[in-house]
Amino acid sequence: MTAPSLHDVHLARRRVASVARPTALVASAWLSDAAGRDVRLALETQQVTHSFKIRGAVNLVAALRERGGSDVHLVTASAGNHGVALACAAASAGVPATVFTPTNAPVTKLRAIASYGADLRAEARDYDDAEARALAYAGEHAATYVSPYNHPDIIAGAGTLGLELIDVWPELDVVLVPVGGGGLISGIAIAIKATRPAVRIVGVEAENNPVFARSLEAGRITHVEVRPTIADGLSGNLEAGSLTFDIVRELVDDMIAVGEVDLRRAIRDLVAHDHVVAEGGAVPAVAALLAGKVGVGGERVAAIVSGSNIDLDTLIEVLTA
Repeated sequence: MTAPSLHDVHLARRRVASVARPTALVASAWLSDAAGRDVRLALETQQVTHSFKIRGAVNLVAALRERGGSDVHLVTASAGNHGVALACAAASAGVPATVFTPTNAPVTKLRAIASYGADLRAEARDYDDAEARALAYAGEHAATYVSPYNHPDIIAGAGTLGLELIDVWPELDVVLVPVGGGGLISGIAIAIKATRPAVRIVGVEAENNPVFARSLEAGRITHVEVRPTIADGLSGNLEAGSLTFDIVRELVDDMIAVGEVDLRRAIRDLVAHDHVVAEGGAVPAVAALLAGKVGVGGERVAAIVSGSNIDLDTLIEVLTA
């Protein structure tokens, strides 16, 4: 596999245009005051399947069909949102899909996967185990494994958000991006750096899953001990040889991390001030701004809020803590 180009991101934009909703870029007065900058929220919470993942899933399925690969069985591992998106895209194309998830994946995500008719296998200990099971299943059944982040079409689809940000707010200085496997930030960096190299791309990880920080420090993909985090969608290690590591190393300006207290505060404050419901893995950019971890420079900041698939019980627990 090779990393996608800006041309691939533009192709993806045409493929997803009829499905993915343009992101809402909304000014946030309270967060701008807290951060001392002009902050706008890129609300992928309002996206189809309620996360940015639909962009990559639709692009991948469309690209497969263009290449004559409509007679396929798709298999993936997911913490939830990618599984929902791939199940949705596969159902629309009449393609069978099997999705492996951790047993403790949010119920709202599991129900959504099943509602699209995918073969849901919620039987793994954690994301890494789900990935191993999915890869084994794909090999045994001659199916096509689709990584949630380590696939050129998935990355290019995610990059369509970067094109939208530049179109809507060409003056922006900084983009803050939640980071798990790195598909979203890789796509955004490819889309933006090719035409606006001065724009800073900053990734934000959960402190309990610092796979990129550790890997970048080591100069190679490094396995980390994954600890429990409310940012469940960002949890897990990187595949060996993942495209996203080299893309991030080359194009991303900074990688920072936020703790569980900051993530929970961000969920509460988004509800309280902007009436936005977001899941834990969607709010690291907001959490970093509130915690003062972004650093100096850059007056116009786009903070990506990448999804809203949070279980009701979890949301209530966070809001009432």
